[in-house]
Amino acid sequence: MNPRQRMLALVRGQPLDQVPFVQYDNMCASNEVIWEALGPNNMGVLRWTTVHRVEHPHCQLITEKALINGKPGWRDTLVTPAGTLTQERTRVRGLGVSAYTKHYVESMEDYAVVRAYLRDGIVLPDIEPTIRAHRELGDQGLPHVALTRTPYQQMWVQWVAITDFCLHLADDTGIVRECMDLMGQEVLRIAEVARDASRDTLIPYVDMPDNITAGPIGPRQYRQWCLPYYTKIADMLAEVDVKVYVHMDGDLKALWPALDEWPPHGIDSLAPPPDNDTRVADVVNRWPDTRILVNFPSSVHLADDATIYAQAVELLEEGGHTGRLQIQVSEDPPPDRWRVSFPAIVRAVKDFGQP
Repeated sequence: MNPRQRMLALVRGQPLDQVPFVQYDNMCASNEVIWEALGPNNMGVLRWTTVHRVEHPHCQLITEKALINGKPGWRDTLVTPAGTLTQERTRVRGLGVSAYTKHYVESMEDYAVVRAYLRDGIVLPDIEPTIRAHRELGDQGLPHVALTRTPYQQMWVQWVAITDFCLHLADDTGIVRECMDLMGQEVLRIAEVARDASRDTLIPYVDMPDNITAGPIGPRQYRQWCLPYYTKIADMLAEVDVKVYVHMDGDLKALWPALDEWPPHGIDSLAPPPDNDTRVADVVNRWPDTRILVNFPSSVHLADDATIYAQAVELLEEGGHTGRLQIQVSEDPPPDRWRVSFPAIVRAVKDFGQP
């Protein structure tokens, strides 16, 4: 089997010749460099993509390079009919991502601008990025088709610092919830577009890119702001046999009872010990139909060959026999350590053999 066939077989519950080993597209190094080092059949690729776009005809987003606290970064300015907001970001050295130093929303008054932006949004189909991903990845991988974050997660990840958000939610006179309801409506419109797009191109599953971790959301907010959308989307996409995965890359143990109420069809980027609190074995035993796209623990990439191999063996022994396990690199690993860690993981997968 080639990497694409393995990844599809896992989604569909079909037999595998070995546990898939995958990285997010070009995450640790270019795919070509890694294929040259490992062999193309030993590394699959997931490329984040979409089948929609959201246009805002009466708003404008302006991004410019800026020096933020003496560090190179960006200043984003959101211009709407209700006013203007700015956020500032700096580059995280070695990881290719940015960290917020200033959020768009800092006071209750700022939500009027967010509301104007959300009201202006028009969701349109755009399947070209996913068609292109299928074409360019070929036998090496799959499109990782994202919808958008559910309202609570979208707020604190994209718009407002978590502490401010919790205070605003507690003091809300209506506008915070109104913004979140508008976000929820957009989530469902995007899911409808994905349902229709699945009739024109292969979409084995969609991914809710929610970055779930128990601490910031807790069971009550998870039940209020995530579960209803997950279940509605799962029901909608069941019409076209498209599964719903959720990106859950943090501590999950406090959410286990809530996850029991609707276990995701797949947990994307599960973060097991030593980095976080939910093991592959926990998912295997608690949610017997859930696909487990486990991130190889980022901290272990720094270890020696024997420790990395042992960690991979542990993941395989806990879940490899189920046919539901995919080992992947989907959280930022230490720079350049892949040359040590990837060969050890591949060796463990080969030694484990057929699930």
